[in-house]
Amino acid sequence: MTATDHDAAVPPASRTIRTFHPRRGRMSGRQTDALDRLWPTYGLDVPDGPVDLAELFGRRAPVVLEIGSGMGDSTATMAAADPDRDYLAVEVHTPGIANLLDLVDRGGLRNVRVALGDALDLVRGLPEGVLDAVHIFFPDPWPKARHHKRRIIQPAHVALLRSRLAPGGTLHCATDWAEYAEAMRQTLDADPELVDAYGGFAPRPAHRPVTKFERRAITAGRPVADLIYRRG
Repeated sequence: MTATDHDAAVPPASRTIRTFHPRRGRMSGRQTDALDRLWPTYGLDVPDGPVDLAELFGRRAPVVLEIGSGMGDSTATMAAADPDRDYLAVEVHTPGIANLLDLVDRGGLRNVRVALGDALDLVRGLPEGVLDAVHIFFPDPWPKARHHKRRIIQPAHVALLRSRLAPGGTLHCATDWAEYAEAMRQTLDADPELVDAYGGFAPRPAHRPVTKFERRAITAGRPVADLIYRRG
């Protein structure tokens, strides 16, 4: 599938409130090559219907859902260090998808799949209780008050995500936007089936790699907050 094909596959605007900006961009030759070669094996357009994770990965193993994988560095690093779990990354930025596919190829990773499209649509196609973890690292904070309805961490979305977690599964969020961090904490605390693993903001977990984005945030004086909740 070519880059043009992927851009065309981004879902058209609808009445559904989106939690993301569809993002396109230029790709390097390396990224274009990775997309063309590897998408048929490791790629998935978010379907309008059920998703069979065992069929997608070719095995039955705990699955981590990465919502908004960016350029894929964190996903590739965590998947390489965690071969007994499968990682399903969802992104809307075509160059980021291509870059992750290249990292998967260069790292010889077989426990990563990459989906293009709306993560919430993908989650709706999953059976309940099927995920071991959901990671939402540095989602768009939608800072203007009139845009808060677009934030991914809000009660209805959290209830949906939690329903797909297995008992004991974790929902791990991270943000460098202080106001959003507090709003996230209040929303997650209000969910009746989620338990705060740390009784507040979590210490920075060693398994979450430091990205260029996070380094820039820290340099700019924006501390990063982690929130880790478990399904009871």
